[in-house]
Amino acid sequence: MARKAKKLKVTKKDQKKLKELSQSGTLKARKLNRCRILSLKSQGKTLYEIANMLRMSKVTVNEICKRYEKEGLEQALNERPRSGAPSIFSGKQKAKITVLACSNAPEGHSQWSLRLLADKAVELKLVDSISHTDVGRILKKTKSNRT
Repeated sequence: MARKAKKLKVTKKDQKKLKELSQSGTLKARKLNRCRILSLKSQGKTLYEIANMLRMSKVTVNEICKRYEKEGLEQALNERPRSGAPSIFSGKQKAKITVLACSNAPEGHSQWSLRLLADKAVELKLVDSISHTDVGRILKKTKSNRT
């Protein structure tokens, strides 16, 4: 005998919001899938059925449903902040390094090299220390070239 799937109790207000979001046409795929998960689960579909329909794992489906029950609609639909290392350099430091890269190259050089920029940034006390690869990353993000 097959077990009957437990329906997810979604409030009328949340059901209306899910319908609006699903039909808006401007949602990112991950958020749209979360809307679909909650809608299907509220209709009594099983985790297995939803996972097969949306081609995702049962664990993902279950996590979204649990998050809705515990934290509400907004938390269930939106991405959680991801961990990551904080930036080593402040925006001001990055800006000063970019300005330095845009200035004239030192005497005897036709253009700045990443190593020259790193050495000059430390010499000018813009930063305590910096590698040439960090300088390259900073300039790459600002779409700056050293010519």
